[in-house]
Amino acid sequence: MHTHNTAHAESSNPPERGRKPRKKKTLVIACGAVARELLEVTRMNQLTDIDVTCLPASWHMTPQKIPEGMRQKIKENRSSYDEILCLYGDCGTGGKLDEVLEEEGVARIEGDHCYAFFAGVEQFKALHEAEGGTFYLTDFLVRHFDQFIIRNLGLDLYPELLPDYFGNFTRALYLAQIPDPVLEKKARLAAERLGLRFEMRTTGLQGIDSFLTHRIPIASAS
Repeated sequence: MHTHNTAHAESSNPPERGRKPRKKKTLVIACGAVARELLEVTRMNQLTDIDVTCLPASWHMTPQKIPEGMRQKIKENRSSYDEILCLYGDCGTGGKLDEVLEEEGVARIEGDHCYAFFAGVEQFKALHEAEGGTFYLTDFLVRHFDQFIIRNLGLDLYPELLPDYFGNFTRALYLAQIPDPVLEKKARLAAERLGLRFEMRTTGLQGIDSFLTHRIPIASAS
């Protein structure tokens, strides 16, 4: 997935007298599971001089692909951008993703996974410490619950495996990025299907918003 959000092509030549210097171009390489939220933040903040490209959300099932996939995306795009940012958690790479990012000089949003940067790192830590047996849902996971949870775990074919996967969980906590009554209903049904107590907290998009706007000037302020 490669979504261009740039208003117009920028010249690489020095600005002529009386013309404004070109705006800094930034690429955000993100997990496909947070693409919708990332694009919403760029829209809300009028971040017209960033582009977004994503690695497949399905790589969460094969996280060993993420570090080198990220490196390839960086190398493919480095010459075209002034800055590249990474919108990913560690996502099961065991620190390998951060090793690649350090080698390539690319900054990553804080947090080991999207639950942390959606809820806030400290807030997520408190939630997890309060009830460790929590299965977390995001807007993306609610939308794609059947594909990413039921089918990927084989529960559509072997429903008797449900206690093996979820027997140690006590609640499903839906971290809602953009409140939507349809998604809330689907999240409740997902929790019921897993046999878990349902809770919901609205996180908004502050984590992504802060990560981008601390590095990229907001259009209205430029």
